[in-house]
Formats: sequence, structure tokens, C-alpha cells
Amino acid sequence: MAQYSRIEVASVMKNTGMIPLFFSNDLELSKQVLKACYDGGARLMEFTARGDFSHEVFGELTKYAIKELPGMIMGVGSVTDSASASLYLSLGANFIVTPVLREDIAIVCNRRKVLWSAGCGTLTEIAKAEELGCEIVKLFPGDIYGPQFVKGVKGPQPWTSIMPTGGVDPSRENLKGWFDAGVTCVGMGSKLISKEILINKDFNSLKIKVKEALKIINEVR
Repeated sequence: MAQYSRIEVASVMKNTGMIPLFFSNDLELSKQVLKACYDGGARLMEFTARGDFSHEVFGELTKYAIKELPGMIMGVGSVTDSASASLYLSLGANFIVTPVLREDIAIVCNRRKVLWSAGCGTLTEIAKAEELGCEIVKLFPGDIYGPQFVKGVKGPQPWTSIMPTGGVDPSRENLKGWFDAGVTCVGMGSKLISKEILINKDFNSLKIKVKEALKIINEVR
């Protein structure tokens, strides 16, 4: 069961401004990545469940976070159906992120008052997601749409909260562009948790990158 309500999760998303995205079938590696992000100041992690037995890794990773990393909010991304959403909710997911708009996932999450973020690419999809109770809409893939799309949406719908993922990197120029456009938070995967960091197991560098990215976000918005 989720430890945090959707309102609590949305508040942390807004306050920190960034969600690291990561997936590995290696539990010990995942723990080290999670701790580095936590030590750098991140308080959310989207585990992008894209591999076989990923639910087993997520369950153990969540237990680790509860025991060792107080205040770390664990969620799951790349969820494509309500059965998968229910499975991850039973393993302690505090939020669910989808690549597309799925009403069945909205129903499952809303029933349990868990935040879900739908992947949207048009104003119509965004409006539909909000009608279904979506607090923060995922703009995916972010690099296809860009900050100008966010500005366009915020014109007629200033109440809309947007989280771009894909095409977001920890540079000041990139982050300033997104937050100037009006995003609520950003999701960052390989641009933050790079292959080089994982291969070299350079978790101290990851901690520093996370800390610097959060500092930039705090300064530019």
C-alpha cells in the first residue's frame, strides 16, 4: 500500500522539481543508484519497469527505501495497463506514470487515492486526463514537443501542471527553458543517470549531478 497520498506526492514533485528515472534488473545496483539520488537531495524515484521480473526488483527496492531512506517516495513508470498498476500498488508504489492516457489505470489509482501521471501529447489528451483526476500530466516525449508546447498549453489552461520527460538534461540552459515555459517538474533518466556512471559505478558523481540539478532548478524558477 502507498505510504503517501496523491496530494503529498504532488506537493513533493512541485517542491523538488525533479524526478530521476531509472531501471535495472540488478537490485544491488538499483539500491546504490537510489541512495546516490537520495543523498543528492532527490525525494522521488520513478522506477521505469521495462524488464522481466521488474516487479520483484521494485518490491525489494521499496522495502530498502522505507527502511534506509526516510522520505524517499517510490513510484513506477512505463505502466501500460490496470493489472500492472494494481500489481505495483500492492508492492508499495506511491505514484504511477504511464506513457499513454489510460482510463483503466486512472480508475485503479483514483480508487486508492494514489497519484497517477498520464503521458499526453495533445491539449485534448491533457484535458481528458485532468477530467479523470490527473494532478500532473506527463509530456512525452518531451524533446519532440519542447518548451514552446508547454507555453501553448498554459495559455488557455494556466491551471495545468506539466512534467516533461525525454529531452530533459541537467544543464542550466535546458532546465531554464522548461521552467520558464511553466513546467511544474521534470523527469530525467539517462541524461542524469548515465551509462558511464553505471558502468564505472561512480555513484558519488551521480550524487553531485543530482545536487547540482536541484540547485539549478531552485535558481531558475
